[in-house]
Amino acid sequence: MTAITSGLLLLASPSAHAQQAPASPAESDPATLGWMEGSPPPPEKRVLFRDGGHLQFPKTRWAFAHLRELMPTAVIARGGERVSALPKALRTDLDSVTFTPLGRSGTMTWSQAFEDVYGDAVLVLHKGRIVYERYSGVMKPDQPHIAFSVTKSYFGTLAEILIAEGKIDEQAPVSRYVPELASSGFGDATVRQVLDMTTGIAFSEDYTDPNADIARFSLAVGAVPAPRGYTGPLSAYDYLLTIAKKGSHGEGFTYRSANTEVIGWIIARVTGKRAHEVMSERIWSQIGAEHDGAILVDSAGAPFTAGGLNLTLRDMARFGETMRLGGRFNGRQVVPASVIAKIREGAGKADFAKAGYRTLPGWSYKSQWWVSHNAHGAYMARGIHGQAIYIDPAAEMVIARFASNPQASNVRFDDISLPAYHAVAERLMAKR
Repeated sequence: MTAITSGLLLLASPSAHAQQAPASPAESDPATLGWMEGSPPPPEKRVLFRDGGHLQFPKTRWAFAHLRELMPTAVIARGGERVSALPKALRTDLDSVTFTPLGRSGTMTWSQAFEDVYGDAVLVLHKGRIVYERYSGVMKPDQPHIAFSVTKSYFGTLAEILIAEGKIDEQAPVSRYVPELASSGFGDATVRQVLDMTTGIAFSEDYTDPNADIARFSLAVGAVPAPRGYTGPLSAYDYLLTIAKKGSHGEGFTYRSANTEVIGWIIARVTGKRAHEVMSERIWSQIGAEHDGAILVDSAGAPFTAGGLNLTLRDMARFGETMRLGGRFNGRQVVPASVIAKIREGAGKADFAKAGYRTLPGWSYKSQWWVSHNAHGAYMARGIHGQAIYIDPAAEMVIARFASNPQASNVRFDDISLPAYHAVAERLMAKR
């Protein structure tokens, strides 16, 4: 099987990166390379699902902005709401903001950081106004991009809304809502343990191991083409039934995408609607999004709640701004203020520390959000290959970013991203 180098999806053979360093951001620019140009594109310029090309760097730099054309998706409707305003007050000083990457002695600028992480698009909101917006490659304001595990934070928030309304009991076992999972590793886990990823389940999310459970999960949800003779699960629901218990629940944080698929199933079960339809009704149609969203679906039509959202940059920033403003946006209380406060409070730092994230000391994980506990109270949604929503309440700032870094794990470039975000926040606070 092809090796996992993505949190949810399979990428190219490990030898592709072991033999030589990946092409630089400039060398891998998808517009320069001309992927999928022509009618039809010549064979050497095609990006196909059937051969896994949609997940092979540098083709990923085109594919991450066009996955809806290669894989089945469902619409997350924006409804008939008027588009909410994001006034512009563009600044010229942010590109030159400097910071020192973690563990290094030299400095880097915000502009250099965008290039270094293979940025596709980034937007900075300050007090609700766009102060910085940049697109590269094939990205533009109306072009959606895969958000990967940023998706988790949307559905974690949605679950918290239902908890606040009394529709879900966070201390109830998963089996109360999904009896089908009673004999699986999730059966006696509480909803809270699933939300905070403190479940004790047999699920490996080692992106470099071709035999990891995440590889089998990717096949089940249809994220990669199944090899000839494949007889395994053909949907997320079918796969979740096969996950066994390992250890005890509640002993510590371990990042496992399967947890979010359970959250999506619970949302669907208690509402009687597919999770992405609930997302449309409760969040997407309420924030004045410019465009419909889309989400990857498996062969059973179930949405990929662990990582399937495809969004435009400004709409992703709108959700971040909703969170920053205590859930009130577009003239209404979209998310209860109590939900935002609960997320911002975070979870146990000691539980999180057991996971060993070297770039995230003192952080925690709450309701599918990553909480920094820094002096600014920053928290964020994180997706593989560099997708992010970074919310800094003290600086009144939201950063939304899409990227197509050849490395999947954010830990590989957190040393650049995190101090870069904080440096921009400090600049915005200094110029009030």
